[in-house]
Amino acid sequence: VQLQASGGGLVQAGGSLRLSCGASGRSFSSYAMGWFRQTPGKEREFVAAISWRASTTYYADSVKGRFTISRDDSKNTVYLQMNSLKPEDTAVYYCAADTGVMNLVRGHHIDFWGQGTQVTVSS
Repeated sequence: VQLQASGGGLVQAGGSLRLSCGASGRSFSSYAMGWFRQTPGKEREFVAAISWRASTTYYADSVKGRFTISRDDSKNTVYLQMNSLKPEDTAVYYCAADTGVMNLVRGHHIDFWGQGTQVTVSS
């Protein structure tokens, strides 16, 4: 699976952005998908994940209620809608795919990573 993230940019605090991650290769619908973020000097951290068939979603406490992950299997794409953005959301955001959604939630042994997209939230 090859992943391509897009949609990052510069936004003011309180604003919104929607990230997209398109997938090519093996059957997209059979993979759980997730988003992670990383700032300089820090480890990559889990943001959100969605199971295959979109039956279950998971969020980091820091984004719960503000971010929404969704997927459109007909378009081989996963989305991250980010609302009420804060300066501390500034990071490079990465999408990821794995056969197990809990591998994404735990950040362990993840099968595939996409390249990052920069999100900058100004105060």
